[in-house]
Formats: sequence, C-alpha cells, structure tokens
Amino acid sequence: MTAEITVERLLRALGNDGTDAGVTIRALLEPLAGPGAPVKPATYAGGQYARGKRWWDVGGERQIVETITIDGVPSQANRCEAALEANRTRLGIPEIVLDLDGLELPPHLPRRISSYRFPHRNADAYLRDAMLDGVPFPKTPVGEAIFAATADRSEALFEWMPHALVYGFWQSHLGKKRSQAKVARAWTSEIVGYRPADPEARVPGLKGDPLNLSVDDRAAFDENDLLGGGWELLVGRAKVGAGTKKEKLSEIGHGQVPFGDADAAPAGVSFDAVVQQATISFPRLRQLRIGSEEADSAGRALLAALALTAHVAAFGRAFTLRSGADLRPVETTWLWRGPGDDEPVAPLDFEAAVELLRGCVERAEAAGLPVGSRWTQEPLRLEPAPSLVKAIEATWVLPDED
Repeated sequence: MTAEITVERLLRALGNDGTDAGVTIRALLEPLAGPGAPVKPATYAGGQYARGKRWWDVGGERQIVETITIDGVPSQANRCEAALEANRTRLGIPEIVLDLDGLELPPHLPRRISSYRFPHRNADAYLRDAMLDGVPFPKTPVGEAIFAATADRSEALFEWMPHALVYGFWQSHLGKKRSQAKVARAWTSEIVGYRPADPEARVPGLKGDPLNLSVDDRAAFDENDLLGGGWELLVGRAKVGAGTKKEKLSEIGHGQVPFGDADAAPAGVSFDAVVQQATISFPRLRQLRIGSEEADSAGRALLAALALTAHVAAFGRAFTLRSGADLRPVETTWLWRGPGDDEPVAPLDFEAAVELLRGCVERAEAAGLPVGSRWTQEPLRLEPAPSLVKAIEATWVLPDED
C-alpha cells in the first residue's frame, strides 16, 4: 500500500529535530496536440529562449542533452499564487487588496491588485504605498507588523500573507536603514523541455490587408491616441507638428507586411520530453522560528500543506502557460525524501489537499498561531497613497473626451 502524506507525518518531519528532506513532485507533461507537438517556451530579452544543458536518461544511459526552460521558477510561483487567489474563499485564507476602483484607468488594467498578485508579496512597493482608513499602511498596526516580519518573527505573515513564507520575499523597498529581511522560497518548480528538435526555428509570415494599402505612404499620428481616425495621411508634406510621429502606414496596422529572418518570432519547439519538477524543502521551512516547538512544527506543516494545495490547484489537471503552451500531466510521481532514502507517496488530488491543509490549520491554531478563525474572510481593502495615485495618473493619461 502506498504511503500517504498526513498531518502527523508533516508535523514530525518539520519539527526542530526533523531529518526528512522534503517532497518532490515529478510530472511528465504532454502537449495538447500530442507527444512531440510544438510547445512555446517563455521568451526573454531579444526574443530568446532560456537554453541550457542537463543530464538526461537516454536509453538507460546518462547523457548531457540540450534543454529549454519552458516555464521558470518565478513564473511557476506566480501561477500557484493565482491558484490560491482563485480558491481563496474555499480555502479560507486571508487576502489584502489594493483597491484602484476610484481611478480613471484604461480598460486593460486591473481595478484591484490582490496580495496574491503583488510582485514582491509582503515586500512590495504597492503595499508600502497604500493607505488604510486614511493612514499610511506601514504606520498602521497591521502594516507595521507585516513590514517587520522576518524568519524569526513571522506571525504577522501567518495571519495575513502565509504564501509569502512559501514562495519567499526580500524586504528591500523600505530604505537602506530599514528592514532588509529575506526569506528564501521553500517551494520551487520549473517546466523543462529536453532534447529540442530545432531550438532556432522562427516563424516567418505575412500580416495581411484586404485592401493592400501602400506601406510606402506615410502617416502623421499621436502614438498615444489612434481612436476615431487619430492620424493623417501625409501627401507632399515633409514636416509634422510637435508631438506627432511620422511613420509608414504599417506602423499603425495598415498594409501587407511580410516578416522573416530577424523579425520573425521564435517558433514553438518539439521536445523529446517535457517535464515538470517541483520540490518542497523541509530544511528551508525548519529555518522559520515561530515560538514554542509545537508552534514551530505546526506552522511549518501548514506552509507545506499550503504549497501542496497550490501546486495541485495549478497543475493537477490540464493547464495553459501561454499561447501555444497547453499541457496535461500524463504521468506523475510523488516522492517523500527521507534522510537518505526515497519513498513513493500517493499523489494528492485537490479535495485531499484541501483536507490536509484544513487539518494543518487546526493544529497551528491550537498551537497559538494567528490562523484559522483569526483569518479575516473579507479582504483587507487598501487605497493607493497620493504619491502612487500621481504616478499612476502620470503613466496613464487618458485622452480627452470630445
């Protein structure tokens, strides 16, 4: 019978005397179109893929093979945080929201930023530059406790942002003489494609135009506002007004424009295998100090269960990373990493993960941590500080309505 991950097992492993190393989740992924179908990796500056070389088992023999990272560690963490946000009500976990509803913003921008979306979690500048009931958030009791949190004083994060202790933070936005606390992530994951068939492939193409307007003609336009015919075709004119650009029609979307060579986007890549590997580091979690030994083990177990729940919510079924990267897990293995040996454990589905998390929350609350019944179910709503409002409005100047 396959062993299971239970509350008691997590408590023992994450006690101060625990010796277990953690949990590894390995999933063989398959593109939606089938094995070997192209997958679009993440692209970086200059349209480049994150290429490298790793050891890989080829026909029972270890070889160094070429790889491309399809989705990196920070991106994977963001996807897990989004899954926690989507399931927040059911999980009963807390949330802080920066409410932007009172600002005039373009329709593509969010009207709220959740604490599960802050780029730097509890160390984020948006959280620093917020107000609670007219008071700068860092000067409120809640804000002061959150910004003072460290690995040895983490109670405020358990109460308001427990995921920050799972995915890590660096408090580097308060000034040089203020807190510079760091907590490394305890959960890591990445998706890697092994043995790419053609990592250099590009996608040439043609942007079509049913009227085939001349791309040699030039137009004058305000690049901040092209709605309502906000451009003018230049015929026999060499000069344009201040603040107006003069470019080919193709720059504003007209004309048939072929693209290739350096202008062509990187193509999706066919891989011999696409693998996701995630780990939860028990030694990393054991560095957190909460109070008593009971509180230490209970708090760490809660974080481990939260990480497992987020992983299953985000990747326990078919998922999408970006256009051209729809994947499904076809073979998943969970290993409990002991002091020197590995033991297969039964993979959790979402329902089982939720039950594990609830059990860990109960034990942590009983040990005196500010969790469970102390978690506020309604989001704590903040407003942007005046300096942040000015920065937002200066960045997104909306055109005047005629």
